[in-house]
Amino acid sequence: MNNNHYPHPIIAREGWPFLTIAVVVALLVTMLFGSWSIPFWIIALFVLQFFRDPPRVIPQQANAVLSPADGRIVVVARAHDPYTDREALKISVFMNVFNVHSNRAPVDGKIETVQYFPGKFVNADLDKASLENERNALAITTSSGQSVTCVQVAGLIARRILCYVKAGDTLARGQRYGFIRFGSRVDVYLPLTATPKVTVGEKVSATETILAEL
Repeated sequence: MNNNHYPHPIIAREGWPFLTIAVVVALLVTMLFGSWSIPFWIIALFVLQFFRDPPRVIPQQANAVLSPADGRIVVVARAHDPYTDREALKISVFMNVFNVHSNRAPVDGKIETVQYFPGKFVNADLDKASLENERNALAITTSSGQSVTCVQVAGLIARRILCYVKAGDTLARGQRYGFIRFGSRVDVYLPLTATPKVTVGEKVSATETILAEL
């Protein structure tokens, strides 16, 4: 099944201003200085690849928790979920600058709370980033009553967390709900009864990789 919640072309709308500026500058330098414009075209290509946002195929397994982001698994462990005050299974996905940075809903469910916290911008690969960095947490209740927390965490050079949903909204798995610019991570807190399906170091794809089963 293709992602029916994809509302825009393959280049994320968050990147349109950046890409426009990069291409215009590259064109102007090309007209004025010819081959000296090559570095500017390389920058434009980097901007293009950073803001790519391809549609994804959504697994339909009812109890699946999908990866909310592209990247690499850096944590699979028991941890305290500070956003719902419970012990939980924590799975964290680290995104580098070459990953797709749109964030997608890991489960079908209703958003109970949206909590934003200002903070630092330490390397998102470090576990302390989960509690010290700027972050935005969604507490979601699935149709079966399970609690899932999905947290966008800013990284070392990330300076903007974008979230397009609010408390009371209903999410569908794979639905695009936010974006983090320039390197970051997403933490997912699950019930302790959840069964992880990924391991530390594994590369994952947003929506298409199953992180765990509830």
